[in-house]
Amino acid sequence: MKKSVAIVGTLDSKGEEHLFLKEVIESKGYSTITIDVGTTGLSNFPPDFSVSKLINIKEMERSQMVEAIIKKARELVFDLYHQGKIGAIISAGGGTGTFVGTSIMKILPLGVPKFMVSTVASRDMSQTIGTKDITIMHSVVDMLGLNSVSRLILARAAGAVCGMMSAHSTGKKELPQVALSLFGFITRAAENIKSNLEESHFEVIPFHANGTGGMAMDEMMGESFFDGVLDLATHELVDAMFGGYCGAIGPQRLQTPEGVNTPRLVIPGGLDSAVLEFDHKSIPEKYKDRKIFFYDFRSAIRLTADESRSLAKTVAYKLNQSHNPTKVLIPLKGWSEADREGDVLFDPGSSQAFSETLEKSLKSDVKVIKVDYHINDKEFAREAADIMIRMIKE
Repeated sequence: MKKSVAIVGTLDSKGEEHLFLKEVIESKGYSTITIDVGTTGLSNFPPDFSVSKLINIKEMERSQMVEAIIKKARELVFDLYHQGKIGAIISAGGGTGTFVGTSIMKILPLGVPKFMVSTVASRDMSQTIGTKDITIMHSVVDMLGLNSVSRLILARAAGAVCGMMSAHSTGKKELPQVALSLFGFITRAAENIKSNLEESHFEVIPFHANGTGGMAMDEMMGESFFDGVLDLATHELVDAMFGGYCGAIGPQRLQTPEGVNTPRLVIPGGLDSAVLEFDHKSIPEKYKDRKIFFYDFRSAIRLTADESRSLAKTVAYKLNQSHNPTKVLIPLKGWSEADREGDVLFDPGSSQAFSETLEKSLKSDVKVIKVDYHINDKEFAREAADIMIRMIKE
């Protein structure tokens, strides 16, 4: 079956723009499926689906209408995709249209082209995109019918989504895949682990543990995308405690849903410190007596023993809720580049407080392994890779 480009939009207010997208896409030889997600059910051309006519929204307030339409549209798009009818999705809109369009796009899996032409694309789009592979294009002009500028932008967008749809990956999984979380303070560890895994014929899929990266990795793990997860950089959990640079995670970080059997090896990479946005000239008063590693415009503050104990309880709670095979590997000589004997963040007492509390709090089937290495040592990388490989084979 030839797949179509789904064109999703509020056709009561942006019908002219979406009809233009439809005409350009079809002129390039691609079929389309038009889905109206407006609240009135009115349009200047008949769509293939009008979501407001599939549900009863008459007694709802506007916000409830929008929520109900998004929910039903997601179900519709999901069904069409699994029937093999949708190969890409595109939308255009202002603030509400962008919210509605991207909320619907998120139901589609990684790799399906998702293209949003938005009047608000120059704003912070982190929540709009979230963990998904959505492409955002700034419309530059507002959308109030067609003109020479909007035609140019929309034509380029239509061409882009057609090109994305035609650019196929082989999709062939040639090697078993291991997800690997990392961030700057443990880059050397990540490089060494990656090298070891690749030598053993595993493909490594890296995720920058910046908040979004860790969440994306866990989402894909929930879809059984990987053969194993080597969670090297768990420092997002510290930043979440302090409102730090990489702390924008949800409660599902480090938890695996029931029914997913992917093994996870957890390492306290970066759990020695919280990364905050200040430098040596602007140290917050409450942190002036801390051990501080000045990195760039960000700095890392060393956790106290009490903070480490609290963090360990959080980690243990999350791991205890998971249903997949899980182990914890702790390097005894430090958890980041500045947490080594002689360096500014080195505090074995705080690390020990974390480790002891974690071991006491974990359920019995989560094994804790301790090794006498620093996290960036080559020997540690070999140990981590070997444990991960054994967990996958088991």
